Order: sequence, then structure tokens, then C-alpha cells
Amino acid sequence: MTMGKGEGSYLFDTDGRRYVDFCAGIATCCLGHCNPIVVNALCDQAHRLMHCSNLYTIGEQEKLAKLIVEDVIGIPGRVFFCNSGAEANDGIIKVARRFGHRRPAADGSPRYEVITFRKGFHGRTLGSMAATGQEKIQIEFDPMLIGFTYVDFNDLDGLRAAIRKETCGIMLEAIQGEGGVNPVKPEFLRAVAELCKEHDLLLMIDEVQCGFYRCGTPMGWMGVCPELKPDLVSCAKGIAGGFPMGCFWVSNRAINDEGTELASIMGPGSHGSTFGGTPLACATSYAVVSELVKGHYGERAKRMGEIIKSTVEGWQLPVVECVRGLGLLRGVALRRGSFSVPEGSTPSAYVNSLCMAAGLLCCPAGTDTLRIIPALNIPEEVLAEGLDILRGVLSQLA
Repeated sequence: MTMGKGEGSYLFDTDGRRYVDFCAGIATCCLGHCNPIVVNALCDQAHRLMHCSNLYTIGEQEKLAKLIVEDVIGIPGRVFFCNSGAEANDGIIKVARRFGHRRPAADGSPRYEVITFRKGFHGRTLGSMAATGQEKIQIEFDPMLIGFTYVDFNDLDGLRAAIRKETCGIMLEAIQGEGGVNPVKPEFLRAVAELCKEHDLLLMIDEVQCGFYRCGTPMGWMGVCPELKPDLVSCAKGIAGGFPMGCFWVSNRAINDEGTELASIMGPGSHGSTFGGTPLACATSYAVVSELVKGHYGERAKRMGEIIKSTVEGWQLPVVECVRGLGLLRGVALRRGSFSVPEGSTPSAYVNSLCMAAGLLCCPAGTDTLRIIPALNIPEEVLAEGLDILRGVLSQLA
């Protein structure tokens, strides 16, 4: 299947067949396909300046960073722009390691280890892949980059036991998207923050899939523990409405008695990107983020997400175990063993292929969960159309 064009929450293949899009570029096309806000910003900036390198001040970067810091994150800090979520996660890992050198262990040895969680997903570069606690994506790419310890998600005792003198940070997603749409428990996230304070660790939040109103709040953690103040946040996907873009935010909080800000430890030469934060990318992203901030998309995502949950669970189909997630990051958990799966496939991949054949685009999340991540502005009637297709597919399985 080859896609030829997109309109709002529909995609059309090169044979002219129309599909309801519950995937949105894997949570990236947050305003739908070919939205005039995105297209106009992209075209207008392309006529002025597309790229000039970070050897010079780029006004579009400053404008966008101010918007993200003040109106999305809401905590004083600085932003570095890159091209993807994996790059953003590599960036916050580098910050954590430098922090571990500036704030060494009691014996003076540098701290370098980051604790992450099984079933999490942080990318496919060598660094972000090593941070990902999923063996299946690491096969035949070993040896992995050292400095990561994996713990079961929401396991507080296991987390406490994993902290040692080399630990410099704890990295997690508010909802594990790729791993099965597994939300963090509020009490666990609060405990993580307390452990970070107790052991002088950095609290690192991967908001690549959860951020920019996907979960009903500006950042995913805000829907779980709004009082939380992370040290590092990685972002991508919905930040630019489908244009390649990523960033990471670093807190301005002091890390010593002299008042050294965390964000200041990454000085010139410590990190860089040829194409990160181009005028074209930043102008497009600014238009998208501005629309998200002023357009009440968070409340809409919450409402539409509840429609998905109540509708699917209301069918009471034996193949559906539950619906997990927040906002418009939802996972339909499939009851293992309730239907036959072709050899070599998984329940989620098989159901995803049946949906595609029926005219609905979703994507798997782990082996047993179908992920629903449509555009944040999907019309209610299109959402209903897609859910009707999903019901037909799941009913046939039942």
C-alpha cells in the first residue's frame, strides 16, 4: 500500500482508496494531513530562509523556545532543537552524563548510569536503543552502550534497589506508547521524583509521544502529576505537525551552592546538529504549537479519548480486555487466546492488518495492544466512522 495524499483525518492510497487515519503519522500529524496552518507556515518561511546553520542566531529558534518554555513546559529552562525523538533522548542522556561528572559520587568518581524501564521505548540510535528496555530492538546490535539499568515499570521496590553510586538519572515516559500504552501510576511517578531529590538524580521525562496535548495536557506528565518539576524533557512527533522536528528542554534550576544552572553545563561544543532548529522547521513548529496552545486541544483530546474508551468497552466484545491511556493516546488491549493468530504474527499486528484491509489505519503497541492515536482535531463523525470499522473487525474475530 502506497499513500498518495492526505486530507484531514483521511489518507488516500495511490489506487484512490480512502482510509480513516487513527495513526496520524504515529502521533505526529497532530493537526491532520495538509492542514493550512502547517502548509502556509512552511511555504511562507521557505520563501524567506530555509537553512543557514547554527553558526548564526536564528530568530525563529528563539521565538519557538520562548513559546515552549513559557506556554508548554511552564518551568524556566532552555531548549535545544534537533530532528527527532531519538536525537532528543540522546541529548538528555548526554546532559545526564555531564551532570554526573559535575556532581560525582562521594568517592569522586563520575556518575554515568541512567535507570530506564522495561517495555519503554526511547529510539533506535545506539544511545537511545541502549536506553530502551526491550530486548527485541537490541538483537544483533550488541554490545550495547553501557550505563543503563532496566527496572519493571511502576515497581517502586525494584527502582529503589537499582539505585547505586553510579546512578545519575531516572528516565521514563508518562505512558509507554510503543510498549503497550502503559500509563505510569501517579503514586509511582511522585515516588520517582522523591527518589531523585533524595539521591541527587535527574528526573528525565520522555514526552516524544505523550507531549503537545496528545494526552489532554501540554505534556503527558501533567495529566498524571501536574505538580511535578522534571529536570529534562525530550519532545518530538506532534511538535511540528508532521515536519521532522524534535527538541529537549533543560531546567534552569541550580545544581550547587554556587547557583550553577543545570542548563548551563551544556556550553558551546558540547552538543550540536547541522539541521536541528532550521528556520524552516522552527517557523512551522511555531505555527503548530501556537495553534495547540490557543486552540483548547487538550480538553478536546480528553473528551475524544473518553469517547473511544467508553465506546470500545461498551461493545463488551470478548476479544477486548480494556482500553488504556489518556487523551488521544489510547490502547485497545486484546485478550490473548480469544482468537486465532497466523503463525509468525502477533495479536496486535494481525488485528492491525485486518483494520487496514477494512479501511482503518491504526498501529500495534507491543504484542497485544492496538494503538489509537488520531489527529487531535479529528472530527467526531470521522472518529465514529473509524470506530465502526474497528467494531466490525473485532466482532468478526469474536
